[in-house]
Amino acid sequence: MSVTTTNLIQGPATLYSGAFGATEPIDSAVNTTPLASAWTDMGATDGGVKLIANQTYAVLSVDQIVDNPERRLTTREVTVETQLAEPTMANLALALNGGTAATAAGVATYDPVSSAPGATTYMAIILDGVAPQAFRRRVIVRKALNTANVEQDYKKDGQAYWTVTFSSHYVSSSIKPFRVIDQTS
Repeated sequence: MSVTTTNLIQGPATLYSGAFGATEPIDSAVNTTPLASAWTDMGATDGGVKLIANQTYAVLSVDQIVDNPERRLTTREVTVETQLAEPTMANLALALNGGTAATAAGVATYDPVSSAPGATTYMAIILDGVAPQAFRRRVIVRKALNTANVEQDYKKDGQAYWTVTFSSHYVSSSIKPFRVIDQTS
C-alpha cells in the first residue's frame, strides 16, 4: 500500500457551543467560523480534543457453524472529550449542562439549572479541526450533554481546567445525531 502523506492529519481543533436546534452552518462554509449569533467559541483547550465513536454490536450465532455469522449494531455514542483550559463561569455552565453565568459590577456568577427531574438542557457542539490535504473538517453534534464529572483542581504547580465529555443523543428519525463535513477544495 502506498502512503499519501497529504492525508495525514495533525493540528488543533476549535470547539463551539450552541443551543440545541441552533442553525447549523451550511456544508460549503466548513472553512469559515460559525456565526457568533448562534455559536460561541469555548476558548482554549489543553491536551487536544478527542472525537470518539463508541459502537456496541450484538453477536448472532447458530448451531451449524463455529464462526460468528453476523453482528448487529445495538448502541452508538459519539463523544467529544477535552479539557477546557479557560475555567470561566460560561464554561462552567457548559460543563454543568446549563445554568446562568453572568457578569456585573466587578463579579462573575453562576447559578445552576433547576434540580427537578427532567430539567435537562441539551446543547449542540461544533468541532472544527484539520482534514486530509490540509483542509478543514467540521463535526456537528446536534444534541449533546456533558456526561463527565465536573472537577477543578487548584494546585500550586498545575493549571486548572473543566474536563468535559460531550455525549451525542438521538434527535429524530429524519435528523441524524451528528454530521462530519470535510472541505475538499
